Amino acid sequence: METSPRERRGPGGGTLIFLMIIAFMNTLGYGLVIPALPFIVRQYASSPDQLAMLMAWLGSVYALCQFLAAPVLGALSDRFGRRPLLLLCLLGSALGYALFGLGGAIWVIFLGRIIDGLTGGNFSILAAYIADVAKPQERSRYFGMLGAASGAGFMVGPAAGGFLASLGYSVPAYAAAAVALASLAWGLLAMPESLPRERRRTSFAAAELNPFKQLGAALALPQLRWLFAATFCFALAFAMMQSNVSVLLIDHLRWNADMIGAMFLVIGIFDIVMQGGIAGWLLPRLGEERMSVVGLVCEAAGYALMGAIVIIPSALLMLGAITLYAVGTGFREPATRGLISQVSDEQQGMVQGGSQAIQSLATVVGPLIAGVLYAQVGHAVPYWAGALVALLAAAAVVRSIPPLHAHRTAAPAEALG
Repeated sequence: METSPRERRGPGGGTLIFLMIIAFMNTLGYGLVIPALPFIVRQYASSPDQLAMLMAWLGSVYALCQFLAAPVLGALSDRFGRRPLLLLCLLGSALGYALFGLGGAIWVIFLGRIIDGLTGGNFSILAAYIADVAKPQERSRYFGMLGAASGAGFMVGPAAGGFLASLGYSVPAYAAAAVALASLAWGLLAMPESLPRERRRTSFAAAELNPFKQLGAALALPQLRWLFAATFCFALAFAMMQSNVSVLLIDHLRWNADMIGAMFLVIGIFDIVMQGGIAGWLLPRLGEERMSVVGLVCEAAGYALMGAIVIIPSALLMLGAITLYAVGTGFREPATRGLISQVSDEQQGMVQGGSQAIQSLATVVGPLIAGVLYAQVGHAVPYWAGALVALLAAAAVVRSIPPLHAHRTAAPAEALG
């Protein structure tokens, strides 16, 4: 049974606030760990290049687990509802962060990342929740609000994590575990289910839990293939940067955990401003396709400037780089999520899970590519390569416009027929 747009009234005020709080707390917990991460791992590395590779492997293992689990979580949420799967994800995050804080051996660090990765489908389930209750033409606005809440968590988390790291590098990980547990408790008490039983999938074969099959089902939608190609490219560029940038800042600007936290604070501020206000104002004027392209071009420019720090080690240059990057993601994220959500109710969990899986697959290889390029070719090369990949993503979005328009035209005719 498909719910018509007329029956969708959007999330109520209380529900929307709850979703934004969960999105905020998700990135708050993740952000708390970021400034301390290279310093925790550094005790197991004998050189800066080995640190870069350990960081790369940690990022890749986490992403591989997320790739295997995300489509499964999305499909299970289509069958059993969004609420129980989101709560499971929060429980896994709490356990993963706690193990990361315990440390003591590199395998414990990896185990924590594995557990957190296997239950790391939080945002895709929140996106499916919004798609359940919002009218199609309003989804991008709600995605932007969720993105702004995530940006706020990403703003507060690293700044707080940098401060907490001064008390001990394990303290931010324990704080992140506490945040995940608080989100879990809030969800148990306050989160309503968005997917009524009559709109859930009624059958579920074990073979459908194969993540590659779910990924194939998402890719089988012709109107979304080029968008998924763009998703892979911008996720690859982000993974290359995110897994390595702390090492770059330590090596070339001699930054400590506090300063790395401050950098992510700036990114979070821009994220809030862009997704919470400017992007929502521009979306009706530019359209989702143009917004995505503009955002990706800005991201590419930001990556290129990050690489230039190797030649000109300047904090001011880094500020310009992260400004361009944050403006770009603020444009791109709500626009691309809105484009990808243009499917039927029954497909939302599968498509959102498939999108998350594509990003996770890119994040499996991205850190390894960045680590090898950084250690073997040159410290600037991962960022210049990321700029090129972001431009390829922009080209893929442009290529996606004709099939998307054809699908929009065909959908009303099929409904009438």
